[in-house]
Formats: sequence, C-alpha cells, structure tokens
Amino acid sequence: MVTLCPSILMRPCFLDSGFIESPKLTAATNFFHGGKMRHAFEKVGIERKLVYGEVLQCAISSPYQNPSSRLLASSRISVEETEQLFATSTKVEELKDVSTYLFRTEVGGQVKVSVEKENVKKYVLYIEVSPIQETSRDKRMVLIWGIYRSDSSCIMPLDSQQSASDPGTVETQFFKYSLDKFVLELEFEAKHTPCYVSFALKFLSNTDTEGSEIRNHKKENFCVPVGFGSGHPAPLGLSFPADGSMNFAIFSRNAKGVVLCLYDDKTTDKPALELDLDPYINRSGDVWHASLKSAWNFLSYGYRFKGVVLQEDLDNAECVRLDPYAKIIGIYQESSLAVKYLGLLSNEPAFDWGDDIRPNTAIEKLMVYHLNVVRFTKDKSSQLPSDAAGTFSGLSEKLHHFKDLGVNAILLEPVFPYGENKGPYFPCHFFSPMNLYGPSGGPVSTITAMKEMVRKLHANGIEVLLEVVFTHTAEDGALQGIDDPSYYYADQVAELGSLNALNCNYPIVQRLILDSLRHWVTEYHVDGFVFINASSLLRGFHGEYLSRPPLVEAVAFDPLLSNTKIIADAWDPQNVMQKEVRFPHWKRWSEINTKFCYDVRNYLRGEGLLSNLATRLCGSGDIFSDGRGPAFSFNFISRNIGLPLVDLVSFSGGKLAPQLSWNCGEEGPTNKTAVLETRLKQIRNFLFILYVSLGVPVLNMGDEFGQTSGGSTSYKDRKPFNWNALGTGFAIQIMKFISFLSSFRTKRSDLLQRRDFLKEENIDWHASDQSPPKWEDPSCRFLAMTLKADKEESELSSHSKGDVFVAFNAADHSESVILPPPPEGMAWRRLVDTALPFPGFFSKEGKPVLEQMAGLVTYEMKSHSCILFEASNPSS
Repeated sequence: MVTLCPSILMRPCFLDSGFIESPKLTAATNFFHGGKMRHAFEKVGIERKLVYGEVLQCAISSPYQNPSSRLLASSRISVEETEQLFATSTKVEELKDVSTYLFRTEVGGQVKVSVEKENVKKYVLYIEVSPIQETSRDKRMVLIWGIYRSDSSCIMPLDSQQSASDPGTVETQFFKYSLDKFVLELEFEAKHTPCYVSFALKFLSNTDTEGSEIRNHKKENFCVPVGFGSGHPAPLGLSFPADGSMNFAIFSRNAKGVVLCLYDDKTTDKPALELDLDPYINRSGDVWHASLKSAWNFLSYGYRFKGVVLQEDLDNAECVRLDPYAKIIGIYQESSLAVKYLGLLSNEPAFDWGDDIRPNTAIEKLMVYHLNVVRFTKDKSSQLPSDAAGTFSGLSEKLHHFKDLGVNAILLEPVFPYGENKGPYFPCHFFSPMNLYGPSGGPVSTITAMKEMVRKLHANGIEVLLEVVFTHTAEDGALQGIDDPSYYYADQVAELGSLNALNCNYPIVQRLILDSLRHWVTEYHVDGFVFINASSLLRGFHGEYLSRPPLVEAVAFDPLLSNTKIIADAWDPQNVMQKEVRFPHWKRWSEINTKFCYDVRNYLRGEGLLSNLATRLCGSGDIFSDGRGPAFSFNFISRNIGLPLVDLVSFSGGKLAPQLSWNCGEEGPTNKTAVLETRLKQIRNFLFILYVSLGVPVLNMGDEFGQTSGGSTSYKDRKPFNWNALGTGFAIQIMKFISFLSSFRTKRSDLLQRRDFLKEENIDWHASDQSPPKWEDPSCRFLAMTLKADKEESELSSHSKGDVFVAFNAADHSESVILPPPPEGMAWRRLVDTALPFPGFFSKEGKPVLEQMAGLVTYEMKSHSCILFEASNPSS
C-alpha cells in the first residue's frame, strides 16, 4: 500500500480550506483486498456472470499486468485461498453507506466510482474503468488525482515536498484485471472528510512517460465527493435521517452553482469548509441537496450562490446566505452595523410538553391582548431579573396581569428574526424566534423559553396568537441572493413599492409559508396567526389581484392550519397605511376590522353617521354577513402603530388628521379640569364600545394605564410598559373597568359573544325619547339600542337573563333618556355610566333605577358618555 500525504497546490485560491492537519490517503493498486473489493464491484454492477476463477487467472497471469501490482497481489493473498474464496462465496455481503457514480469519458467507455464508509475512521473509493478505446496490450493506465474542498480550482496540499515535475497532482497506477477493464482502490481517513476527489485518466506505454489524458464527456476532470453524499431533495432545510447523517436541501432555480459553507468557530469570518454542490449529483429539479455522514467540529452552515440574478446591483459571489428552512439560527456580528445569520448544525432541542392541552377557545369567546415581547417587561419597573426582562420568560412571569384584565388570548407582535434597523415587521427568517427574546440570547434557550411560555399560558386557559409577515422581508439578510426571480417580485411591479416584496403565491414561496405556519403549530403549539399586510397575499405572479389566491385558499383548507385562528390584517408596514380590500375567506378567515376603529373614533369625536356606529356595534354585517358572522371581526380602538388610546383624546392637530383623534379642547398635556374630565370619559367610552360590540375585542398593550407616545404615530416611539404606572389612580380604575367589561361579556355571552348575527326581533334601536333614531341626520349624536334576551334560551337556562339597554351620547350636551319597559317581573339596573366619577361609574351588582314617570324610567345622560342597563329580577 502506498501512503500519500496530501500537500501541493495546483493553482492559487483565495478560499481558506480551514484545515491545518493534512489528511492521509492510501492508494491501493491491489484489486484483491480481502474479498471486499470484489463485493463492492458486485454491488455497483460489475459483470456478475464472470467466472471468478477466470478473473483471478487474468489478474495473475496476464502478461500485460504491471509487475509491481502482480507482486502485491501475490504477497497479500495466495492463489489457492483466493480461488476458494471466489468459489464458495455465492452471496454478496450487504454493504453500508455506499454511494455510486457513473461517468462517460470523452473517448467512450465508462468510469464507475463507488464510495464506501468502511468504518467510523475510514472511507474507501473503488474506481473501475471500462472499456476505453485506447486500450492496448502495451499500455497501462494511471490515475492523476487530487482532492479539494471549495471549487475545482483549489486543490488541497498533497505533500509538503512538492514534485518538481507535476506539483499539483499524484499519479497512481490502476490494476488491469481484463483486456479492457481497470480498477483501483483509494483509502481516506474519515476525520479529513468531507472533500472531493478530482481526477483524470492517462494511458502510458512502457516507453512513453507522457501519455494522453482522458477526461469526462465535458472534457473536464472527473469529480467525486467523499464523506458527503448526494442527499435528498426533501425535506427542505437541514434534517437528520435515521442513518445518523445530516441532509441539506435548498431551493434555487436560477443559481448556476451552490456552495455549502460550514463554520467551526463563531468568531471566524470565513467558512472553515466550502463544498461545491455538483449540479449532476446534488441537484433534483430546482432543489440542491447534499448529505454529510458527520459534521465533526462544524457548528453552523450557510450557502453561497453562483450566477444568481439579483434585484439590486450587489456582489453576491462572497455573500453567505441563511438557509430559509433553518430551525435554529445563530446571529453573528460582522461589523458595527451588519450581522450575519447562519443555521446551526443541530436539531431542535427536545421539549416535554407534558399534558399541554390547547384551550381551543371558541372564536366568539376570545378577548385578546396585543403586546410586544421585549417592551412588555424590558423596563426595570417589571422587577424581573435581567435574564428574564424583555423575554418570553418575562412574559410568563406576568401571567397575573392577563388574568386581572380578563383576557383569554395574547397576540404577539412578530417574533421572527428581523433587521434591527426597521424592526419586527421586516423579518429575515420564518422558522425560529428572535434570539433576543430568550433568557441568554442564545437560540436554544430562546426556543425553550417560548415553548415554556406557551405551555404555561395554555395551562391557564390563555391562547397564543402570532402576528406574521409573509409579504415582504428585511432589505438584506433574508432571502435575497438565493433566487430573487422566484422569491421576490420584479422591481417593475411599482405598486408594491419595494424590492423586498415576496411573491407569496409563487409555488416555492407558498410552500415556504405553509411549512413555516405548520412548524409553529406543531413545534410551538401556537393557536393562531394574524397575517400582516394581508391584501398583498392576494397578488399573483405579476402583481395582479387574484379572486382565488392559492396561498389564502391553501391556508383555509389545510387540515392543520384550518383548525387554528387565521386572521387577515390589511395594515401595510411598508407604507404605514391601511389597505381596504375584499378578502376571500371560504368561511374560515377572520379579519382585523379597521372600519370598526375608524367609525368609533369618528362617532366619539362628533362626526359620522349613526348608521355607521350601529353597523359596528352589531358585528359589521357589511363585511361579515357573507357566510361568516360577527365572531370573524377582530375589533380594536388603538394598536401598536398610530396613536395610543390616551393620545387619541389628547392630540388632534397638524398631521394627525388621518388618526381621527380629538384632543377634547386642548392640544397635548393640560391641567384644565374640564378637558381632563372629558378625556377620561372618552377613554371609558372607547373601551365600553369595544367590549359591548359584537366581535372579538383586541386591547393594545399600555392602554390600560394610559401609555403615551407624546402624540407620535411612529412605531419606534412606542415606549416599554411601565409597571409602576399600574399603581396610579387612572390605571387602577381603567384596569377594574376592563376587568368588569370582560366579565360582563362572558356573563352575557348570549348577546355579546355570538357566532351569528342577532335576529331582527332581538334588537331595537331608539332615539332618546324611544322614537326611531335619526339615521340620516349627520348632526345627530345620540343612539340607543335594546338587546333582547332570547326567551327560548332563557327558558332552557336555569338562570333567566334580562334585556340589555345601551345608549351613546357623543354630543356636548345632556340627554334625557327614556328607557323601554323592562321584561315582565324585572327592573332596570344601571351597570355603567361613563360620566360618573370613580368608583361609581360602573358596578358589578348594578344600581336600581326607579321610575321617574308613570310606567317609564328616565335617566339623565351627560355629554360625551355611555350608559349600560340590565334588566333583572328585583330580588336578585
């Protein structure tokens, strides 16, 4: 056996192979290697009908066999032993970890290569050449070979003492075992793989030392991977098959070449190892794939893409891209401003979900709290340890706050990794949470912390919903450079206004989105999703609107996703605006109801028609009467963009006209009692209308204690949650009011938490004197409604329920309101009057209201206020 220490560089290469120790390779010119060689070639298709004795005889007695090879053969196995072995072995041994490759040569004939992992320490290459036209009795064949790791122009060193005649290659002689067949065996130490073996063939006569080289049909060197295989095109991303290997698969239709980059040190700027993926071996359709038998000391990975058309004029050659399907990612600082995302070479950590049970709350029963994970507990006032503040763990520690408010679902702002410059609504990745949200900032601890949070919330009956953004990405560090023509819209779709707009209904992007959603449901037990910028989900390949967008329909009918809450939100974070579009739903999609927000704001500031308010109170039939119902309307007053609730009643000048706010008489902070009283009433009014309307109420983080942005509508000006502010008089009364409204919705779920619309006979509309409302009078600011309890439901219930009377007065003067007659045997009790001082403006038990006119109850209703009465038995 000939031992070769790789050394020589064929030509300069700027890529660092990352290896210090040179691998040891053994070239064996002997075909009879303990019978193993024979079995390998039987496995890959050697002529099985060949008589083994004839093969042996040919190998030993052929006058054309190289003398040194014949000597080696005779010294390793005697003729008799070999004949007995060949004669008695009729069953081919089962070989493990064998990959075979078949090449055509430029002069005809074939080269067949088998790569076998013989054990944990060694790989063996078996090379068979047959038949070659230049074969003759006076010629012998040699293998001219080298190994490389990045591309075929960079040969790894083969010997520190370079050959003067040929400094870049090693020549190893074949064994000729028939007139037109040659074989050769090479051994590699496994610790120095993965790598490529690049080789050519050369015929030499006894007198000729130059010979002629033979390459493949493309007139290039033959190339075979060692230590990594072709892999499989599915599943996409990094997977771990049962055989202990790692499979890599990534989509790129337009890449001319893909390089798998492996890193062994977090501080290394360049990959420790780069492996070119052969388009003939490592590509199936539009998916590039490879498998590694072992990763040794490598920690993370990424890809470089060659020849990809970019949206922008950027140099893509050296950019290492994150695998879109990576489940665990590391974030590495490349410079003071730039970060690099890489996938980690590890499976997701095991997690014991125990007896976790999804609450599966009926959609009409939901009461949602919208928050940002970091801002919720990052402030020192949270009194949490530094490793918990601003994380999923910190959010879990504030479970009592959700219970105090009476909410049964939390809606998280996007938790995907994102670019710091633009925030969480511009994601870089779709399969993992942002490392920032974990206790230690590490990916594994973050994953575990999120799952622990979900499990704890579920145990307390609280669902977890995620805002997700699949219509665009960050401007760099996301999918750019992988296959821009497939993933992104072309820049000529001007209406989209961005080069980072994802082509959502393109098959591969649709698949990515569906796989991401399923991953969050199966791995993180997430209960539902709010799709930001949902109107862009309706666009086709060229930016046109589709009546039946494949992605939206696929989500609606997916066996897994259709059982979660799926909600469309038309807000576009790129243009910071709300888009109105008729959203196709298949009776499965809910929607964030922006019209509710606008109409309620308009009414309380003294504008808009009464009919608009009535439509929102009854569940927005203009939007949801097409086969869905009021439960599909997610209602909000304020959100994380635009003005917070307290600013809606404090600012209205200048550029704030689109916010439909009203400062109640003075802009900004004030000490005027009359202004402050009006503002307080308006805040109560907003919350009251939110909770007595049909649909799902969505409360925004910080509104319960009056968090302000100083009149700014910018997302970046939102401040962390101030836990100390919960101790103020304002926060105490608002918290209690929200808790009361939540409990009242649950108590009167027959009227306020409905999946279908109220029947016409179950609702009456009134003016202040019980006459019909002045629907078409734009100056009218008063509206009242009586919600009548269903008699059949009351009879079936052990507890009889009375009617509910609600009135709204947005005028700047009082109204004398006549209440309708209560049901027989019942009397009206006042539960809410937003004009009364704390703590009397609401009551759980209700204050009895006496008749002030013969047979009628009248009530003096103050300006800018709302009232709520419930009919009940006088004795209750």
